[in-house]
Amino acid sequence: MKFGIFFELSTPRPWTPESEHRLYHESLAQARLADELGFDHVWCVEHHFLEEYSHSSAPEVFLAACAAQTKRIRVGHGIVVCVPQINHPARIAERAAALDLISSGRLDLGTGRSGTWTELGGFEADPDETKKTWDEYVRAIPQMWMQERFRWRGRSFSMPLRAVLPKPFQKPHPPLWVAVTSPGTEIDAAERGLGALGLSMGSVADYAGKIENYKRVIRDCEPVGAFVNDQIAAVNFLYCHEDDATGVATGQRLAGTFNYLASQLLSTREAFPTRSYPSLGLLPALRSEAAKKGDDGGPSAAITIGNPARIESALRRWEAAGVDCVNFLLNCAETVPQEEVLASLRLFAKEVMPRFQKGEAR
Repeated sequence: MKFGIFFELSTPRPWTPESEHRLYHESLAQARLADELGFDHVWCVEHHFLEEYSHSSAPEVFLAACAAQTKRIRVGHGIVVCVPQINHPARIAERAAALDLISSGRLDLGTGRSGTWTELGGFEADPDETKKTWDEYVRAIPQMWMQERFRWRGRSFSMPLRAVLPKPFQKPHPPLWVAVTSPGTEIDAAERGLGALGLSMGSVADYAGKIENYKRVIRDCEPVGAFVNDQIAAVNFLYCHEDDATGVATGQRLAGTFNYLASQLLSTREAFPTRSYPSLGLLPALRSEAAKKGDDGGPSAAITIGNPARIESALRRWEAAGVDCVNFLLNCAETVPQEEVLASLRLFAKEVMPRFQKGEAR
């Protein structure tokens, strides 16, 4: 099983001239430590206009800094919003390839279409079109990387014959993923040979059903790129402490802060009458799972907070369900002091990660 860290880059009011500067540089310090400790991925989302919840509108800039300051950890650019009013696909291909060069071939590209009306409405995008534009993007971008010159005439964009430069360092191209939040997106991922980047927590049982469907479909898929990225990733909270009660209390405060901010987001389906968004997306599943109690009266057995033993037990459940990688939210709105975040990472790497390594250390 692999482990990553996942950044929303959230910062609470009241904002000072130093708030965002401190947030970005503390997050970079967390990425550097994760690299030193042997974590596999660092992911950063793309969001727009989401006050407090996510000040991450230029993840490619943050991830370029991560790549320059680390040596081994893979850089997860995702999800990139595949909506023409927000990103042209040629610009995605160019920025991603540059990031792959900067990182010497450590890029993973996650794709998606956004789920909040705050973002889609802010760019005056049509929610009825986002699923169609995403599909067109994931078919076009790998071709931009692999073909010397590329042309396209389609529904969401068209362009004459041009050389899309630079080309990525990884050949034939970096691994491709899609954010899995809405029901059925795991099937969309499998049919196209894309990795399933879980951004909604849900229960282990929920994931097990999605994984079974994903594995069944991806065996006979027609990949949109040059190869199949057959991987399932999940997202979780992480706070690891030697004292279980302290770990649980701090972890629940972290999850509660995230849920409080997430509850204020305006989902697309709440604001716009569209069949393209059949559910409210990741928010209800995250909120309900984080609020559940386990058999011992503590947090849900699926949440990775507490002492190393409790966290290992939770991860075994995800491992048994078939999850290949768990990406951790380490902080939210600076709820946990930086020194505690770093101590949590160190303890997790020392006590928990080695128990999931097989053969030679990764």
